[in-house]
Amino acid sequence: MMRWRVGALLGALGLAGAVLASETARVGDLVIEDGWARATLGQLKTSAAYLTVVNEGDAVDRLVAAASPAAERAALHTHLMEDGVAKMRPVDAIEVAPGAPIVLQPGGLHVMLMGLKAPLAEGETLPLTLTFETAGSVELELPVLGMAGMGQGQSGGHGEGHGHGRSATN
Repeated sequence: MMRWRVGALLGALGLAGAVLASETARVGDLVIEDGWARATLGQLKTSAAYLTVVNEGDAVDRLVAAASPAAERAALHTHLMEDGVAKMRPVDAIEVAPGAPIVLQPGGLHVMLMGLKAPLAEGETLPLTLTFETAGSVELELPVLGMAGMGQGQSGGHGEGHGHGRSATN
């Protein structure tokens, strides 16, 4: 149902082709789907990428790195509340257990893009490479979505979101 909503929204925005190019990727026993990156506001040099990873195998794997030629640095981050203050913190890895999808989304786990070489504009795509401890690396082309593409009341940034990323390891 959620995939249909995202597809319908992107079709309405004229981005259906971008989603088809990045809707599902596979590396080893892992399936990566529903990926997207947040358009930048103004001249900001940071953004984030979000996606879902499903482990169809029998063994735990871990997302250990991310990289993009569009940014000087990409890092795995989580969003948490500390003493009533929303904060982002880097994580060393994100565990992907069999049968328990990991959702990277606004307000939760995400790939932080820092030192962007150019603004990310809605309708473009972002090249992103994910590296998993066991499965290896996979290259993605994520559609860049603006505020309208962030779905169901999500903040689209690192403010008050409702992300529920499952597991992170420091």
